[in-house]
Amino acid sequence: MLLLGLAPLIMAQAEPKLVPDISSRSIEIRYSFSGAQLLLFGAILYPGGRVPRRPADVIVVLKGPVEPILVREKEKIGFIWMNADKNSFRSAPSFYAVASSAPVRQLVDERTAAIYELGLQDLQLSPGGGALPDKERRFEAGLLDLREREGLYAEHPHGVEISEGVLYRARIGIPSQVPVGTYTAETFLVSDGKVIAAATREIEIDKSGFERFVALAARRHGFLYGLAAVALSLGLGWAAALAFRRRF
Repeated sequence: MLLLGLAPLIMAQAEPKLVPDISSRSIEIRYSFSGAQLLLFGAILYPGGRVPRRPADVIVVLKGPVEPILVREKEKIGFIWMNADKNSFRSAPSFYAVASSAPVRQLVDERTAAIYELGLQDLQLSPGGGALPDKERRFEAGLLDLREREGLYAEHPHGVEISEGVLYRARIGIPSQVPVGTYTAETFLVSDGKVIAAATREIEIDKSGFERFVALAARRHGFLYGLAAVALSLGLGWAAALAFRRRF
């Protein structure tokens, strides 16, 4: 009976554990912000300190806050490009990057990748509904392609380095146009096609200085902010016209 009672504890100790960390828990966006490199690193603790002959692999996922998004499809009608169709998604991550020690499809099967969203093709984008499956797939592919080109979605199939089977590290680029909010860095330890350990850390990305003041003003006092923007535009236009008139 005593052995049966201790069995779960013994089994828990037999599994390796992750000890993750991040180079920066917060990133400030200023007027001169041109992007950043985030280092995600840590250690794998094996039972008894013994590294197996075939060490486990590591997958790191950095995900931004989810947001609803409307995707429009343009079509050339005559000589003009016009919005021809649209589709909405209830929740799409504003930023997504995955790095792994080997291509994800070599580490886990499709079901596991879908459960943990380990790859761009496995993101749960939650379409708004009402559209035919072919249309939804077309717009999903368009959204992924657009955000990849913007640098907001990325995959790094060999982006995780593992030293001596114990220490790991991965670098993920943060573009200058990255949205603000709370980001989650998820680290998964994979062995024999299964996720055997996971750990999560949070990162705050926010604006500071004058950019923060403008963002807060736009959010809290939208009407006054709009009036100020219109007045500023009119003032700059009047000043430019006056300068042009005096010159000529």
